[in-house]
Amino acid sequence: MHRLAILIFCFCFQFSYSQTVIDWSTLSDISFSDVYMDEVDEYFLYPHFGPSVRELEGKEIIIRGFVLAIDPTDNYYILSKGPFSSCFFCGVGGPETVIELDMKSKNKVFIMDEVVTMRGILKLNADDIYHCNYILKDATVYLGP
Repeated sequence: MHRLAILIFCFCFQFSYSQTVIDWSTLSDISFSDVYMDEVDEYFLYPHFGPSVRELEGKEIIIRGFVLAIDPTDNYYILSKGPFSSCFFCGVGGPETVIELDMKSKNKVFIMDEVVTMRGILKLNADDIYHCNYILKDATVYLGP
């Protein structure tokens, strides 16, 4: 009986704290359509998340990329598939190639194009035009197991 209790505890512990290592191809399971937004009198790319991305929403993921230091004084960073010179904001790639980092600790400072592996909870954003389509909540630098 004691062994069974330990086995159940270990299974539940592993399941509740598991994370998924993904790469940028995983986040490419998305399509976009032009949608007019009255609020700003412009068209925006509205995301339609594919099943493999929707499956990851609310789960802890790990992904490696380039940090874009958008506003370091306000702790506003983006994780990008490519460096600043070839990122979405410079016209290379789509919105699926960037993840907004909502850092767990506001004390971490990154430099532009620093390559890091990040861990956090994936949030999908389709409606707030002031944020990226992908947001990594409680993001921290992942140093490995």
